[in-house]
Amino acid sequence: MILDAKKIMEKAVSRNCADVFIVAGNTVTMRVNGSIEAIDLAEVITSDDTEDRRPFLMPNDTEELIKQFYALAGNRSMEKLYKTGDDDFSFAIPGISRFRMNAYRQRGSLAAVIRVIAFEIPRPEDIHIPQQILDLGDLQKGLVVVTGPAGSGKSTTLACIIDAINSTKTANIITLEDPIEFLHKHKKGVISQREIENDTMSYVNGLRATLRQSPDVILLGEMRDYETISVAMNAAETGHLLFSTLHTVGAASTINRIIDVFPSDQQRQVSVMLSMILQAVVSQQLLPTVDGGMIPAFEIMVNTPAVSNLIRSGKAYQIDSVIAAEKETMLSMDACIWNYYKQGIISKEVALQHAINQEMLERRL
Repeated sequence: MILDAKKIMEKAVSRNCADVFIVAGNTVTMRVNGSIEAIDLAEVITSDDTEDRRPFLMPNDTEELIKQFYALAGNRSMEKLYKTGDDDFSFAIPGISRFRMNAYRQRGSLAAVIRVIAFEIPRPEDIHIPQQILDLGDLQKGLVVVTGPAGSGKSTTLACIIDAINSTKTANIITLEDPIEFLHKHKKGVISQREIENDTMSYVNGLRATLRQSPDVILLGEMRDYETISVAMNAAETGHLLFSTLHTVGAASTINRIIDVFPSDQQRQVSVMLSMILQAVVSQQLLPTVDGGMIPAFEIMVNTPAVSNLIRSGKAYQIDSVIAAEKETMLSMDACIWNYYKQGIISKEVALQHAINQEMLERRL
């Protein structure tokens, strides 16, 4: 049985799916509005051998299919996948879409998850990104962190912010991504997009080099470890505007995550430094809507003097109270969820499931 990788992705894009899953022992599946759906292999098959048409993939099927995707990615070498068991890269199929692929080995066979990425950066109003988040691009310096679980839309939010900067300012923008997802065009600004491994060895090496490239704005795909976070904070401290991501939920846990990555004897100094350079934390998660779609819910924390004092004094756990009180300048996750529920966009069950303080929201509901 020979499957057509291009046909599979055409099918996925036509269904507005988020991810495609290729794993032996199952059919090709895709995530549509948060649910997993199967793709009928008969619709994406290229061989004429009807006796070989199975309802599921064998290990040789997945390997052959993954080889096709590597060919679509400019005949990318599979050496890293065979050697390490993992590979992550992006590619485009003209006329269909862009994709981010993570290929890996499981139970001795090859598998892959492919994320669908639009060719064009979506309009913020179409995907419900508040203007308050786009306005973070007007900052002159400091650190802005966008957080949330994997697949919550962090990269899309950052792409919209960077595009807003690129469209309105004559800035030198440098991005470090692994891999590059959204492609930006030169508009009012100058933009350089560097991919880890292809264009620079690592986030740390790329970030250190970026500081010598006269940047106005830096996008760091992810603050993965102590060294990356340390260099990122130094970059923000030296007067650059730096955007990055973490897989945390909520401002308080994000701040604690950054501080806790440092040795205990440095954490006091880091708290003081973070209280001065941190500009904002945006947390987000995707919620299923009553009409079968998805909508992002946001928490927006701005570093006011009150927040700065809590960070400096090691009382980040009190930040949620400040966010709830500062309704004009900040937005709590539960307030955003409550607003969606009042407007009839999400159900009560979804609201409670994704709330930060479920007990309090349930009383309010």
